[in-house]
Amino acid sequence: MSEHIKSVADELPIDAVGMWQIVPGGRHGFKLEGEALTDFVRRCIAELLSRSAVPVVGGGDTGYFWIEQKQYGSKPQDIIDNVVREWLANGAKDEDPGGLWFALPEMCKTRWK
Repeated sequence: MSEHIKSVADELPIDAVGMWQIVPGGRHGFKLEGEALTDFVRRCIAELLSRSAVPVVGGGDTGYFWIEQKQYGSKPQDIIDNVVREWLANGAKDEDPGGLWFALPEMCKTRWK
């Protein structure tokens, strides 16, 4: 499981990593539910943040690929707690690709060509 969590974060130099990838990875890939799934999600987010990722959503028609979501906090533990709290409040379901992602900060400065 630890290797999988690292491999999720290995994607960051190439593309953002979405909650829609993290949650099913634990639920379907490792058959986790309840507290075990929540712990897996926390560990994935912690690994992403340890590699300098920030929470983002798609830029839509702003001209940017990603827009940082600062409402989750600035400290890693605050971000983890707030993202997980929101996910649990929304039913702890498999997320939609239109939801929250994690990207390297420079991706938030990249514009559509």
